[in-house]
Amino acid sequence: MRNNTIGSLIWLRLMRFTNQSNQLSNEFLKRFDLTTAQFDVLVQIQLYEPLTQSELAEKVTVTQGGMSRMLARLEKEGYITRKQEWKTKTISLTGKATEVLEEAMPAQLAFQSSFFEDVLTKEEEKTLYKLITRVHKYSQKRELPPE
Repeated sequence: MRNNTIGSLIWLRLMRFTNQSNQLSNEFLKRFDLTTAQFDVLVQIQLYEPLTQSELAEKVTVTQGGMSRMLARLEKEGYITRKQEWKTKTISLTGKATEVLEEAMPAQLAFQSSFFEDVLTKEEEKTLYKLITRVHKYSQKRELPPE
């Protein structure tokens, strides 16, 4: 670890935090019979519905194959509907999904927010948000270095 730069150490911490947070969220969301990935997909559908599977895949961190399996399961469980409109198949939430999200959303947001609110001051939270936002925006424009 001696050769690591502060940038690589920050990246490792972020990866470890994300992994830990996802594990805890998966455990937390079991009470709503959802995984973190399913919760994310349902929230994105709620925000942008109706949308196509490829539009949804751009907004979440699920592979195309994983997305197909997840949508099939969510449809089977009555959380989403898929509707064919000419050449386009769109995805929308059902009433069941809306009810689950009404209960799960505030609980999950409070749970995740506590990771920051319990250890950081309001000013530190604002600073961290600004810094992470800046790095994220840069990463969206970044291209891979040549081989």
